[in-house]
Amino acid sequence: MEAGRGSTARKLVEYDVLSRRVWILGQRLHHGATGSLVAAAACLALMSNPPSMTKLHFWPGSLRALAAAGGALMMAHDWKDRAIWFERGRGSQH
Repeated sequence: MEAGRGSTARKLVEYDVLSRRVWILGQRLHHGATGSLVAAAACLALMSNPPSMTKLHFWPGSLRALAAAGGALMMAHDWKDRAIWFERGRGSQH
């Protein structure tokens, strides 16, 4: 019996050398989408632990602000592809 297309094993991480694209479990990894997640996590961390609560800091405030800014820069750099950041599967991104 021939294996169907849907039953092929997915690689955990794939890298396309020619187009310089990374795929995780068949989902393209855009640095804009990654930046949005990094910026959101950093902003939540900034809001959840105010600077006055020094014993509860996991990240220092300046590192959280730097992570938020880095995420924003990643989004700005990839802004032209924002319509497909979270597109499921390979879709139009072959």
